[in-house]
Amino acid sequence: MANQERLINDFCDLVRIDSPSGEEWDVALQVSDRLSNLGFQVGRDEHGNVIAREDGDSPLLLSAHMDTVDPGRSIKPQVVGDRVTSDGNTILGGDCKAGVAAILEALQAVHEDGRPRRPVQVVFTRGEEIGLVGASNLDFSMISSTEAVVFDGNGPVNTITGGSPTYMAFDIDIKGRGAHAGVEPEKGLSAIRIASDIIAELPQGRIDHETTFNVGTISGGTVRNAVPSEATVSGEFRSMNTESLELMRMQLVTALDTIRGRYSDAEINENLEMMFQMYRLDPNEATAQLVTRVMRDMGLNPDIRPSGGGTDGNVFRLHGIESVVVGMSTNLMHTIDEYVVVPDLVNTARFCEELMTFGA
Repeated sequence: MANQERLINDFCDLVRIDSPSGEEWDVALQVSDRLSNLGFQVGRDEHGNVIAREDGDSPLLLSAHMDTVDPGRSIKPQVVGDRVTSDGNTILGGDCKAGVAAILEALQAVHEDGRPRRPVQVVFTRGEEIGLVGASNLDFSMISSTEAVVFDGNGPVNTITGGSPTYMAFDIDIKGRGAHAGVEPEKGLSAIRIASDIIAELPQGRIDHETTFNVGTISGGTVRNAVPSEATVSGEFRSMNTESLELMRMQLVTALDTIRGRYSDAEINENLEMMFQMYRLDPNEATAQLVTRVMRDMGLNPDIRPSGGGTDGNVFRLHGIESVVVGMSTNLMHTIDEYVVVPDLVNTARFCEELMTFGA
């Protein structure tokens, strides 16, 4: 049975380890040691994803990611009553270290209890927060599982991601013409002004219940007294509707063509990339049936709902692995108000235990 005190201590230890995307090495060492001590054959693929394996047929893949978003350095977890929070200056890092901690505690608890369980593979990925980069570069030749449960959802463990959108990222590079802002501004062509006109032509926010569009960053210029010659705009749009995705793409293209016509001396180039692809969960899939059965046996009501975010489950599905994404007890993720509910975290570890031992 999951040990609550150990689970909370381990979770807090994990979030104290800085691991922003691209800097997951120290967390990888920590979890690799834990998995090795539990008897797993632990390795890393060329991208640095941690992959743990053991002998046995039809292994179940358990997965979470090691990286966190900013501000995520020098996290100081606080346990207050039934909640774990940061000190208010950073995120907590429950996304996704609550999932990592729950998997490790479940494996430890089952090992100590000597309960029979099905074979398991564990994958802890890098770079999930910057576009599922770790999963996209995962060496799938090291994976034999055809069923996966990904611990990376918002809320309690019985919150199941019923669908995830296609995510399109775009970057727009603008080259205008520099000039002294006080002496001869007439000779300049402001790249920042052009960028603002582009943004004004684009949709923003929630377009419909399945579609969103966002401009996330704008940068440009070097000093305040020069007409800026260069600027960059970065954004995204996502939807679970292919027609809406095409509509958003066309609106972006049309906006850029409009601005090119307005500023014929400027150079405007765009790059559009699909970061991950949509899916809708079929509740009749074997993995979905397993997950919901175990939840009901625990007295939990499966709450299947679509998500506007993506997880490594999107990538696993593209590689033929039936994947179900469940909650990991984290709330208000990606904010300094993020918190983990202790009973929910314990339930997440308990669910992982029951998942591994079901029918064994």
